[in-house]
Amino acid sequence: MNSPSDPFTDFLTRARYAETDQMGVVHHSNHFVWFECGRSEYCRARGFSYRQLEEETGCLLMVAEARCRYKAPLFYDDTVRIRTRLQKSRRRLVIFSYQVFRDPDILVAEGETIHLVADRSGKPALLPDEYFRLLNSSPPFHA
Repeated sequence: MNSPSDPFTDFLTRARYAETDQMGVVHHSNHFVWFECGRSEYCRARGFSYRQLEEETGCLLMVAEARCRYKAPLFYDDTVRIRTRLQKSRRRLVIFSYQVFRDPDILVAEGETIHLVADRSGKPALLPDEYFRLLNSSPPFHA
């Protein structure tokens, strides 16, 4: 459970059989899907959803760059925790960082995504003040 001062938001999942490769290891591409899940949960923990941002403002957070460094394998049915943090935010640029753990606390990957704020036509835009404030806020504490 995250505290109000914790800049991280955790997302828990389990490695599904369909996510493994011929060697029984979770395929590397799944980490990027989990990063997206982590970003979505990060936003929800701060009072809004990606969908809400897009529908209310017409702004999109386009992925401009994504990276992942793999440190250990994950296997079918492993419990996976994706820890997401807002690394940097500006009105036109948002950077998230991620840590992927095999429970309990074995770090298996680290990553980062860089997002440009754009309108629906793909032109640069500014993140509206309300969403910029929410994105940079601490999540409410739930005991």
